[in-house]
This record gives sequence, structure tokens and C-alpha cells, in this order.
Amino acid sequence: MKIAVVCANGNSGRLIVEEALARGIDVTAAVRGENRSAAPKAIVKDLMDLTAEDLAGFDAVVDAFAAWTPETLDQHSSSLKHLCDILSGTKTRLLVVGGAGSLYLDPSHTARLCDAPNFPDMFKPLAAAMGRALDELRARADVQWTYVSPAGDFQRDGEKTGEYILAGEELTLNSRGETVISYADYAVAMVDEIVSGSHIQQRISVVRK
Repeated sequence: MKIAVVCANGNSGRLIVEEALARGIDVTAAVRGENRSAAPKAIVKDLMDLTAEDLAGFDAVVDAFAAWTPETLDQHSSSLKHLCDILSGTKTRLLVVGGAGSLYLDPSHTARLCDAPNFPDMFKPLAAAMGRALDELRARADVQWTYVSPAGDFQRDGEKTGEYILAGEELTLNSRGETVISYADYAVAMVDEIVSGSHIQQRISVVRK
């Protein structure tokens, strides 16, 4: 299996690269500058400069793009649209490192986590931007996409347990009433999904067991 990890220098991208390499997957990093991931091969280009030819021949492409500042939040939509456009009509699967704010709080899918009274104000613009990007992705019938949301508490330095609960569109708590997962366990779940290809054109979510 051959995969490319776009924005492989980021926190989630680096761990996804490492997890995939540990399983014997052929990994190429797509990075804007120097390749600081463990991937032995790299495409050195800005995400928006990637072409269909650059990503041809991969079984899956992971979009690990992240933007946090107010002036860059719209890039969640524009970068995802660009990747969709260059993968349109191909068999290459696109797996997106998503957000938790758009997870639903009810079975009728009318209330989202980002709309809850206790959702931190500082994260609302980011959640809104990522939610818009997900809504736009849902309209792409021409791309074999999977959107993977982490739990509400996404811990960069959390431990790797190798275990997680696979859930769907609704915010899911573990047996301790937590909505938490480490970046390392998220990487395990992402690579499991890369290998299985079980949730095409679906949003899934993961939480620590």
C-alpha cells in the first residue's frame, strides 16, 4: 500500500507517518519546506500547488492540514476543495484529519458540540470553519473521502494506548464519561481506516477506550 500524508510536518501528520511506517506502509510526505517527518520520500510543495500528477498512484492521501489564526481559517475549505479537485474521479481515497466541534449531541443531528453553552468561545471560529469544510466535503460524490473527527479533548502529548472506540457522527463518551483521545491513538485509528477503507464518504469519530 502506498500513501501520501499532506502537511506531514504537523503534529498529527508526523504521528500518522510514523504509525503507517511501523506497519510497513509505503509513505510519502507532502510538505511545504524541509521534510521533518520520518517519511523516507517527500513531495516538497505547498498544498495548493499539488497537482493530480503529484498524487497519482497512491492508494490513499491523508489531509493533515491545520490552520488556527483568524486570517487562515478559510483555508480549511480552500485546501480541502483543492485536494478534492485533484483527486476527483480517481480511486485514491482521501482521509481528512477533522475536528470535533461539528459532532452532533443528539440522534436527530440538530445540535452540535460547538453550539453547546460550555463550548469555549476561543475555539468557536475554528469549529465553524472546519464545520463548513465538512459540509462542503459531504457534497463531493466524485471523491472517495473519509472524515475522521477526534474526541472533544484532543491531547497532543497524551499517551499511546493503541486502543480506541470507533463511533460515528455523534459525540461519544467512553466508560469513564470522557471525550478524549491522544494524537498517538488518533494516528492508530487513522491508519486502521487507511488499511480497511471501511467508511467511504462518511464521517467517523474516535475516542479513547
